Amino acid sequence: MKKIKTALISVSDKKNLKILLKNLSKHKIQIVSSGGTFNKVKKLGYKCLEISKYTGFKEILGGRVKTLHPKIHAGILSIRGNKSHTKDLKKNNFEEIDLVIVNFYPFEKTLKSTKVHKKIIENIDIGGPTMVRAAAKNYNDITVITNPEQYKDLIEELNTNKSKTSLKFRQKMSEVAFTETAYYDGLISNYFNSQSKDLFTKKKLFFGNLIEKLRYGENPHQSAAIYSFKDKLNLKQLNGKKLSYNNYNDIFAALLISRSLPKKIGTVIIKHANPCGVSINKNKLESYKLALACDPVSAFGGIVSCNFKIRKNLALELKKIYLEVVICNGIENKALKILQKKKNLRVIDSSNLNNTNLNNISSQFNSFLIQTPDKVSLSKSNFKVVSKIKPSSETFKNSIFAFNVCRFVKSNAIVIANKDSTIGIGSGQPSRLDSCELAIKKVKKFYKEKENEEIIAASDAFFPFVDGIEKLVQSGVSTIIQPSGSIKDKEIIKFANKTNTVLIFSKTRHFKH
Repeated sequence: MKKIKTALISVSDKKNLKILLKNLSKHKIQIVSSGGTFNKVKKLGYKCLEISKYTGFKEILGGRVKTLHPKIHAGILSIRGNKSHTKDLKKNNFEEIDLVIVNFYPFEKTLKSTKVHKKIIENIDIGGPTMVRAAAKNYNDITVITNPEQYKDLIEELNTNKSKTSLKFRQKMSEVAFTETAYYDGLISNYFNSQSKDLFTKKKLFFGNLIEKLRYGENPHQSAAIYSFKDKLNLKQLNGKKLSYNNYNDIFAALLISRSLPKKIGTVIIKHANPCGVSINKNKLESYKLALACDPVSAFGGIVSCNFKIRKNLALELKKIYLEVVICNGIENKALKILQKKKNLRVIDSSNLNNTNLNNISSQFNSFLIQTPDKVSLSKSNFKVVSKIKPSSETFKNSIFAFNVCRFVKSNAIVIANKDSTIGIGSGQPSRLDSCELAIKKVKKFYKEKENEEIIAASDAFFPFVDGIEKLVQSGVSTIIQPSGSIKDKEIIKFANKTNTVLIFSKTRHFKH
């Protein structure tokens, strides 16, 4: 146990300061403080010694240097019971500091409020993290507090232990403190990387805020949690059970597709992170029905993402089948009440979610892969018609829709569509030919063919042989859109011309492994 006699307080976040001071005063703990914190402590009616008087050295450089003083850091870093340290303190007339309560300049908040580089730089805290690191290192003798939420635990420690703190408590606070300084430095490093646009730096830092610990991971024997690079995840849960690891995985897969569709248009149905139906029909109810019709069997127990506000008529349809999650871009009260009748159905409002998608990260075997996201906005300029028969503007538009969906399907990926909706999806097969057969099988099973209706097929990469395209054409496909790059491209073009098939080449490949 270590008795607290002197506390140094320097906080940007002055929340709950009054209750903290009341308890420190009760335990007759001397308070040393600086700047705005000193003024606040005095204003609240508590005794406090200003740091400049404590050190005998006035603040300089407009406040940039105030706590960076040997008296402060010797008082924090000295090892109690070490004769040499005790001798140095006495020789210099320095005192021991037992409690450091510090939180930092609001750098993260500043990044959100301004793009002025000079203002951002001035909100990089130097003295605060330096004191915290010193106190955290010397946790055997020093208690360090870095967040107002920890005040309650500190007060309980002091009350239980008669103005003392336990080693276990100090060690835990030290662990949190080093995490805080690392997170803070990570924010700063990330800011400078963004300024230089240097994505692949020699050393890479990741930082995040815990959103919640999950019940388990992909399977019950795996632990899991979700973190956000921001201070919160802008998904609002309006109903249902807690989200699981797999739920989040599917939600993100659904939102990636939804946010690639035209604004406030489109329904996406996801199962095991793969789309099993997508439609951009402008009629919102029809959009859902068409997406569901693509594969109603796989949709059972899946996730529906609506890139628009859900209203009563659609909610009544959604209620008819078993779904894990419904994602909306806003929802009217009548619709929400209908969905809330299914108490386990998770309803997520994504209307406040930022469209910015950060880099893709995958980690295995103590290493990680990082890449920029595949968020190219697809337009006619990304494609080249290579067949003799040219597509109409409507066919071209529908082909781009099919190709856009295809890039979100696990490779090897084949998407078959008519007009504005998918009618067959083949995903995740080692052979592209197998993916073709799977997509065709879905079409034959669920699609009710209409006379003179145009059928389009999209592939996420080139066909290495003619056999895949041949399968698609034999099944009724009249337009194929795919990346170029195969040594068999000329044979494929020749086959397309021979069968009067429209063939469009993409300039880019879009694998999703």
